[in-house]
Amino acid sequence: MSGQTIFITGASAGFGAACARIFAQPGNRLILTARRIDPLLALQKDLAGTADIHIIPLDVRDREAVKGAVDALPPAFREIDVLINNAGLALGLEPAHQVNLDDWDTMVDTNIKGVMYCTRLILPGMVARNRGHIVNISSTASSWPYPGGNVYGGTKAFVTQFSRNLRCDLLGTKVRVTCIQPGMAETEFSKVRFKGDDAKAAQVYDGVEALTAADIAETVQWAVNRPPHVNINTLEVMSIDQAWAPFAIHREGP
Repeated sequence: MSGQTIFITGASAGFGAACARIFAQPGNRLILTARRIDPLLALQKDLAGTADIHIIPLDVRDREAVKGAVDALPPAFREIDVLINNAGLALGLEPAHQVNLDDWDTMVDTNIKGVMYCTRLILPGMVARNRGHIVNISSTASSWPYPGGNVYGGTKAFVTQFSRNLRCDLLGTKVRVTCIQPGMAETEFSKVRFKGDDAKAAQVYDGVEALTAADIAETVQWAVNRPPHVNINTLEVMSIDQAWAPFAIHREGP
């Protein structure tokens, strides 16, 4: 896949950065966004000489900022072929009656509103050109509950159902929609969830061969690279060490 313009949210780390690396091919144009500018600059430098790269410091929770970023794209980057709605996070693992309401607000604003804003502001161009692909990063938590998953799982259920409804809205066009549902993956996810507590985050992956960010990026690339008449609706991806029951995880060790 080359000659494509790909807009990736949450590209500073994890799945987003891995997607940037896998789509960084000659002829491609990457629009990489994240709240943190320094990791974007480092990624841009690391990928120099591959794709053309445009970076934007962007908080997808801010509707006007998303609109401004899309409106201000340089001419060579304006016709977006692929939108990867990756920006998202989980905060805390407390039960619903003890949770910090600010954490719930942040998850709703990022995981739901960020996907809505980016999709609504980029989708009209795809429809007008009658081509394009929206890839939404959901989670196995959208289907399978676990203690403390409460609003995080709810926001990802929104992403999954939103993706399905987009497919219905876009019938009759050549615009595709794919929802990727990763299971346990060893990225900065748990570090963010536990607000920088590295030791607590490491325990999540102790004795587990979890998915990697590259695994999910390869899955996204595969879905995007199907023939234009093929739409991959939903893909649920888990490590071999994970199953559906809450915390049903196989761990090596004594």
